[in-house]
This record gives sequence, structure tokens and C-alpha cells, in this order.
Amino acid sequence: MKHPLHRRQLLAATGAAALTLATAGCGTGAGSGSDSGDAAPQRQGGRLRAVFAGGGAAETLDPHLASLFVDAARAKALFDKLADYGSDLAAVPRLAESWESNDTLDVWTVRLRRASFHDGRPVTAADVLYSYRRIADPGRAFRARASLEPVDLTASRAVDASTVEFRLRRPYAEFPNVLAAFGAYIVPDGADGFTGPVGSGPFRFVSFEPGRSLLLARNPDYWEGAPLLDELEFLVANEESARVGALLGGQADYAHELNPATARAQQGRGRIEVIRLRNSAMQGFVMKTDRPPFDDRRVRQAFFLIADRRELVDGALSGAGEIGNDLFGKDTQYYPAGLPQRTQDIEGARALLREAGAENLRVTLDTSPVAAGFVEAAGIFRDQAARAGVTVEVRIGTRETYWKDILDGGTLASYRSGAMPIESHLSQRLLSGSTTNATHWRQPGFDDLYTQAQSTRDVTARTALYERMQRRLHDEGGFLVWGFADWIVATAPNVRGVDRNAPANTLDWARFDRVGLA
Repeated sequence: MKHPLHRRQLLAATGAAALTLATAGCGTGAGSGSDSGDAAPQRQGGRLRAVFAGGGAAETLDPHLASLFVDAARAKALFDKLADYGSDLAAVPRLAESWESNDTLDVWTVRLRRASFHDGRPVTAADVLYSYRRIADPGRAFRARASLEPVDLTASRAVDASTVEFRLRRPYAEFPNVLAAFGAYIVPDGADGFTGPVGSGPFRFVSFEPGRSLLLARNPDYWEGAPLLDELEFLVANEESARVGALLGGQADYAHELNPATARAQQGRGRIEVIRLRNSAMQGFVMKTDRPPFDDRRVRQAFFLIADRRELVDGALSGAGEIGNDLFGKDTQYYPAGLPQRTQDIEGARALLREAGAENLRVTLDTSPVAAGFVEAAGIFRDQAARAGVTVEVRIGTRETYWKDILDGGTLASYRSGAMPIESHLSQRLLSGSTTNATHWRQPGFDDLYTQAQSTRDVTARTALYERMQRRLHDEGGFLVWGFADWIVATAPNVRGVDRNAPANTLDWARFDRVGLA
């Protein structure tokens, strides 16, 4: 089955911004939908300083260990993947020039484009296989390992220097999503130390001070065209006020992750340009479906009815987002848009709780300042639940261990996710063997539907299977998805080329090779 492809083109503070299972994408580069500020043209040269929250002195430039937003932005500046996610979350080519499957969807052939590493060596099939085998090493904790699970890397082989044959453990219709997986970067064969990393990306390594700064220089030989900037510097400021202060004070040109209140205060004042990346982050709560009280589907259904989604978006996100409908991936491929929008129904919630014998229910809601709006949303939901006779105790955890703590601990917790394909969300979070299954949803029949979908060549038939799975999640799953937040970044007035249509963690997010200074 041939798949035709087309190209689309400071200060260290405390805390860290966790990157929750996100993806990447492709777009139009510095063209349509990408300009910020006035219409003054971009110029060649200069240094752009981008400030992000960071990970402290333990930071690394190993792209396979990326977990924070700053890690992802650094990695895409230095390295490439075989594919990445477009703004519509469809996989599009990067180092891969084409891919095609056999009739049974369990062998995929990937042909590489002509590209070189920073030291002049060509990117080859051997580099690809080495990179994927390194990621899949069971003795290492690499983020993309779960995404590569369907691939039999022992049986996979290099057909020639520019062609890789991937043999899969089972049919997988969405295999291009593996190529685009978060953290699945291609490194040179044998690379294992990244103090002076050599990649194939648009910028070359100059210097690195963990927890403080990374300086990169323009790669004039980049396969997609050399960047406009001469230099790119990543700075670290973990507190949002420090990032905004650096931008306002002329110490930075790009600030990542502003909260909605800051954005509203700065919008239209002329000092900085505020850019809202729509529909970038799912916001919700996770209910553990394998333990009381949420092992009773009626209690989960009652909590769906307790939520006033508009109040949550307006209060926790200052209105900077859209309401959710308890499903992931709004407006993307396979999303069942025909399902009716769920609304608050306090009496309906009370009736379900009575039926479940859960009147006067008390439950602890774990949250943390690890993400903007988490603590505020927990407080709002606590008050909403009280109207249904439910007492919610809000417990605030630490930033550093929050995501690890809620994966298996507790019963109810605040949750968010960056953009990714619905198929990836299902496979990584909702199958019995999923490694990041925060709701502990483990249903063999649900697993079987997923397996059937991956064996189904016809897109219409596969879509119908995904809809069956999502209807079940909408009815009785463990994700209470109350909203989709805008992701907010800001730039100095002279920065041009920041894409306005790319959700956070897609390819054209943080595409500094397409950004210039006026």
C-alpha cells in the first residue's frame, strides 16, 4: 500500500514544566499563518534568545531522554525524526522521503531523503536502526520506547544505505505515527554521549550549561534549507514571571508558556506580541477505574455530569480555551464530533450516586502547580461537586514528582496532555498494557477493538472502529475532559515567522529555523 507524501513547509529559577505525552507536526514554515508582529521583512542573521522552563543541573542533550518542552525544542533544533506531526496531527515526512506497507500491514518500507549530519556524514539506514534499537533498549528509560513496541527491531533490516525495512509484531495501519513519535530522533550510528551532540538538524552545537543555557549556530547545509538566524540561544527561567520579565526587559526574544492572565494583561500594549496556539492542551481529571469509588461506572458517569465545563474553562484558563466533551483530540482525525455535548446535570449526578450507594461521597483530588490552571480547576470542581453532595478534598502535590505520583497513586487527579493523534492516545494510555495508563482502564474487549482497527486497511472501516471505542470511553471511561487550552507564547515585536496555527509539540511549534528578526 503506497503512501504518497508531500512536504509542507537569563535566570534559573525553581520548578520544572513537565511535558505530558505530546507529539510533533509539520506545517508551512515561515509562510502562511506564521508571521507575528508587523509586516516588516525578516532579515538574515542575528541571535534569537528563547526562554523556557527547564530541568535544572541534570539537563541533558540526549534527544531520546527528552521530557520537558525545552528538551523537545532543543532536540528539534539539533536533530530530525523520520516523520513528524502536522498541525492536523497527521504524520508527514521529515528524514523519511516515503513509506509504504505490504498488503497485510506488518512490513513497512521507509526510504530516506538525502541529508547529512553536522560532521558531514550522510544519514543512512544504519543510523536509523541504531537509533531505534537504542531507544528500545529495555535497560534504558527512553520516552519513545513504548511507541516502538510494535516494531520487531531484530528482524528489521537495512535494504540499502537509504532504505529500511521495518518488520512489525502485528499489523499496524497507523505505523507512520511510530516514525513521528515524541523522542524518536535519529542520531549517528554508535552515538551514546551527547556532551557535544552531532545531529542532522537546522542548528549545530556550540556550548551548553545545563539548567542555564544552550548556544547553537546556523547549519548552512540543512537539507530543508539553512535557517535565517546565525545563532539560537535557549535560556532557562522556571517561573513564568521571570520569563515574561526577561522578554519585557530585552533579555529574551521569545518566551514559552505564559498563563492566560499574563497574556490578557500584555495583549495590545505594544511591548510584546502574544501568540495563542489554539486547542493545544487537553485539560481534565483522571479517575482510577480499578479502585473505589471509580470502579463503579455510575460514579464515573456522575462525575461527568457534575462538571460545568464552561465555568472550568473561564475560571481555570481565564477563558483561553474551548470546552471538552470527555474525549481526547477535538477536531482531529477520528474524533467523533457527532456525539452530543455533555452538560452539567446535578440532579442526574445525584441520582447516579444514589443508585451506586455513594451518597455523601468523599474523595481526594490530587493536583499541583506543575501546570497552569491545575490548582484553580481543582478548586472550581470541588465547589461544583459540593452541589451534588460530594465532598472533594484538594491535595496539592509537588511539581517534581507529580506525574509519577498520579500514574498509579490516588483515585482522582488533575491531568493535561499536549497534542497527539487519537490513535497514539489510545495505544499509550488506554490499552491493558499501556505504560502511561493513568485511569487504569483495562478492558480486553476494548483492546480487541484496537487490534482490529490496526488490521483494517480501509480508512472508513477503521474510523468506525475508533468511534466505537470512543463512544465507550465517552459513556464510561476514566478521563473527564473539561477543556482544551490555548498554549500561549510571546515574542519581542521584531520577531517574525512564529507559526500561529501549530499546536504545542507539533513540528511547527518552536520551529526556530523558520524564525527571523526584523
